[in-house]
Amino acid sequence: MVAVKHLASPAAIPRLPACLSVLSYNVLLPNSQDGWWNYKMYLPPLSPPDEDISTWEYRKSLLIERIGLVDADVVCIQEVSPLSFEEDFKFMTENLGYDGVELFRKGRFRPATFWKKDRVELVCPAQHKDRTMLTTFRLNDCDEADSQDNWHVLNCHLQAGKQGGRRVRQIFEGVTTAYKAAKKLKEETPEDMKLIVCGDFNGGSECGAVELVEKGMVDQDFIEDGEQVSSKAKKLPLSAPLNDAIDMDREDDNPVPSTLVVPELISIMIDQGNIETAYMEPQFSQQVLDRLTRIYERFAKDSPGMQMTKADVEEWLTLINGRVGRGTEFRNAAKYMGWKEPPIDPDEKKEDRPPIVIPDDGVLTFSDFVAVYLDELRQGKFWGIAWDLAKLDEPLDVDEVFQARYDRMYCSASLEPTVVLDTISTQPCPNKFEPSDHLPVCASFQVRK
Repeated sequence: MVAVKHLASPAAIPRLPACLSVLSYNVLLPNSQDGWWNYKMYLPPLSPPDEDISTWEYRKSLLIERIGLVDADVVCIQEVSPLSFEEDFKFMTENLGYDGVELFRKGRFRPATFWKKDRVELVCPAQHKDRTMLTTFRLNDCDEADSQDNWHVLNCHLQAGKQGGRRVRQIFEGVTTAYKAAKKLKEETPEDMKLIVCGDFNGGSECGAVELVEKGMVDQDFIEDGEQVSSKAKKLPLSAPLNDAIDMDREDDNPVPSTLVVPELISIMIDQGNIETAYMEPQFSQQVLDRLTRIYERFAKDSPGMQMTKADVEEWLTLINGRVGRGTEFRNAAKYMGWKEPPIDPDEKKEDRPPIVIPDDGVLTFSDFVAVYLDELRQGKFWGIAWDLAKLDEPLDVDEVFQARYDRMYCSASLEPTVVLDTISTQPCPNKFEPSDHLPVCASFQVRK
């Protein structure tokens, strides 16, 4: 086993003979056409002179600089938009020379894999599963003896939220797909295939998907979020569990860096009175309720009965979302104020359905105003609530940073990392220097001798 060289970003990943380098990056949904809400990821709210740093053009410039400097052979990206993918990422080909690309076939938030054809050759069509995508390559710079080796790269963006069972199924299906591909390609020992699994696992070491990858199996006794992740034992079709490439051969003074670095909001936003209820059915802390009370009273003070009217609600929505008509705050407020969804005509196209509107005579009560934000809370949109409170002159006192390791890179036992590139941030992301709330992971691999 070679000693792994650990580099600190910004740096290029060294190009070594018979090695494959892979960069994995959840870039945060491009907001050129979709992702209008991305500005709410920046806390505190950006002042007018700095608002451009949340635009896609600015964020894209940071991505061009970072991805270009790293210069990995294969780049696995998560969270791209199919609405604008070609325009958003044409820089990968035009600026950075990634002339091979595969975009996941469905979904609003998709993975995409890029590669440089002068370095690697795609062996067979990519395989698309549930939020995982498999590409298989051969290296172009190998000795003849190694030139027919297949390298399988599984790009993952596992389901977020209280979906531990689905995440386990996704990673199990993805690895099994790679095993079947190795068999189809007539590899001598498909259980020892050359496999790299990377991406956003949407969970840390406590989640079943990580357990499955690192232990090689997970059974019905594994509990995540209070629930089984599998009704029976699942075992990966490999000769050994996958190895955590980013954590290999580290010194004690060089811990694995976090990849999700964001403001710590949960402890100040959620009532911690009952730990189980706080997670399963969270309620707002008193300090958030006090702020929502003052905000509501400010909007409703001149309206009959001290209740928010259509005009009050439209003023509130314009301040937080830029305009009326978008966001779950708008949709839920309209429903609480009396808007009814018409019966669905199966022959009617979605775009032809009547739009959601705020009823002219509707009112939004205080309890419904709180319920709108509780729905945001239970969807995990802590950042959106915090941004709204700050925009409405009721900011939370946010002093701590939440750090977790959601983005991971693993390799099968037949491979070993030679170089690992660490990206570190001590400040909440995204920010002026980081275009996403996630940080990338990157490593170069060789065949284990």
